[in-house]
Amino acid sequence: MDSRARTRISVYAIAEDGGRLLLARLSDASPVFAPGLWHLPGGGIDPGEQPVEALARELLEETGLEPTEAHLLDARTYTARRNGVRWSLTALFYAVSLTGGEPKVTEIDGSTEAAVWVPLEDLEDGTALSPAAADGLGMLDRAKAARTR
Repeated sequence: MDSRARTRISVYAIAEDGGRLLLARLSDASPVFAPGLWHLPGGGIDPGEQPVEALARELLEETGLEPTEAHLLDARTYTARRNGVRWSLTALFYAVSLTGGEPKVTEIDGSTEAAVWVPLEDLEDGTALSPAAADGLGMLDRAKAARTR
């Protein structure tokens, strides 16, 4: 096993609609965070890809929805260990507005097994959120303000 940490830069969408937050449940293919956790839609930026392009691609793969607006809100770092790999993750958080419709995972064998709009009150009961999703929930007021500018 390699003792060095692997570095990953990812983008995440904070999408709220009518008191609901868009979340994706991680599958066994999730490279960084544990399967079964609820996570913000998003993922790694491919080499040469711009962050907003990665955000649009990841949203389409994980939810079938497309962003109509995206505003950079914040950046955070995380460390994690999964499948014997130490990760150093930098996450870019975007407030997004989306095309209409119900979320549907479109990527086959990806890191997302489900995508749903979750009522915010349901997240108060200790729903198992990834660290990034928990931070995103804390940014919700800023995300709403960014979308109304």
